[in-house]
Amino acid sequence: DLAGAVPDADDTPGALIALHELSRTGSISPIPSVCAGIEWLLGLQNADGGIPTFCRGWTNLPFDKSAADLAAHAVAAMGVWLPSLPDSLKGRTEGAMRRALHYLEGAQRPDGSWVPLWFGNQAAANQENPVYGTSRALRHLASCAAAMGQMGPTGLAGPMCERAARWLLSVQNTDGGWGGDASVASSIEETSLAVDALAMACSLHGDSSAAMQAAYRGAQWLIANTNRGTSLPVSPIGLYFARLWYFEELYPLVFSLCALSKVARLPIAG
Repeated sequence: DLAGAVPDADDTPGALIALHELSRTGSISPIPSVCAGIEWLLGLQNADGGIPTFCRGWTNLPFDKSAADLAAHAVAAMGVWLPSLPDSLKGRTEGAMRRALHYLEGAQRPDGSWVPLWFGNQAAANQENPVYGTSRALRHLASCAAAMGQMGPTGLAGPMCERAARWLLSVQNTDGGWGGDASVASSIEETSLAVDALAMACSLHGDSSAAMQAAYRGAQWLIANTNRGTSLPVSPIGLYFARLWYFEELYPLVFSLCALSKVARLPIAG
């Protein structure tokens, strides 16, 4: 979070997407920085098409292993900037996006879920957190497809997004929230991520009523379980490779704000 810190494949796409949002105001023209950031991601991409966290490698160690949520985040960052890139970089970026999408297609489980590398849930099977991984990948792929349309490399994302959305619907708890997996107690972080992803996915296909209703129910859970946004207890969903669990105080705040703002822009429930 400071100059000189080790760069990684989650913060870099996040910065690229933030620069794209800021560039809409016309106050900045960040193309040189954007090109440098995308060049860094292109150099990071593994041979399997996935994006590792810190360094390209043989995908045997946590630091060089491809991760679905990171690959989807990189695709989203590349996609929003693709039309603005110089021709010398545009073709290579589009090729990298295609390889990353093929990686995501192979990494998606038969039930439609993805599992993240750096996040887990202590109450879920094998301490995995497919709700985190699936929500993140779906959100990034859906936002990229919405920005670019079903043209170019993002046309590959549609079927994956539909499978992911169906899986998230299938593991929503009866209280309206989500935990790390089916039948795991709901949390603010996991519910927020699922609501955010489903609300974004509503823009991808015409029959989105089920996803929309699930997002509304999740939003109602968030309002009730945060005392209308005034109480935001944290959950230990971060999982370092040495099996060290951690939480981040900003996660419930930022995640729930993103989720509720998206639901607020959905059509009024009938």
